[in-house]
Amino acid sequence: MPSWDAPPSFESYVRDRHRELLRFAYLLSGDAHLAADLVQDALERTGMAWRRVHKHDDPGGYVRRVIVNRYLNRLRSLRRERLTDATPEVAHVDSEPRDEQLWDAITSLPKQQRTVLVLRYYDDLSESQIAATLGCSVGTVKSNASRALAKLRAALASRDLDGSDV
Repeated sequence: MPSWDAPPSFESYVRDRHRELLRFAYLLSGDAHLAADLVQDALERTGMAWRRVHKHDDPGGYVRRVIVNRYLNRLRSLRRERLTDATPEVAHVDSEPRDEQLWDAITSLPKQQRTVLVLRYYDDLSESQIAATLGCSVGTVKSNASRALAKLRAALASRDLDGSDV
């Protein structure tokens, strides 16, 4: 099998953007290991198409789109997993404190709604850029964002009523 040498522009892109892409994938998936897999897969696919992708103004949009698509289509690959009697490895524990109730509310959102929120509030993309990234209409982006924010507001309101925020 022939080897592939990355063009210097791709190597530079990976060096400059790798941490940013990992954060994006982590916010999308909520799992550091899955985020690393998503980024690795996206960079592999982008690297193979770099000459074509690099000609466009925003190779970052292409990489984010690959990450989002791989994340949203992950259920297909999960169907092929096999059960085992071996104990899974120990989960990674975040060293930074976080609001667990808020995180639980975010992770309980449907994937499409969560994806829209991450693209909007983490990546700071406009509604039209999100629509282009997801391959849907601006109206779909708006409705997903509205529904997601309503669910988060309801979760936070119930938390405040319970007095658990004290």
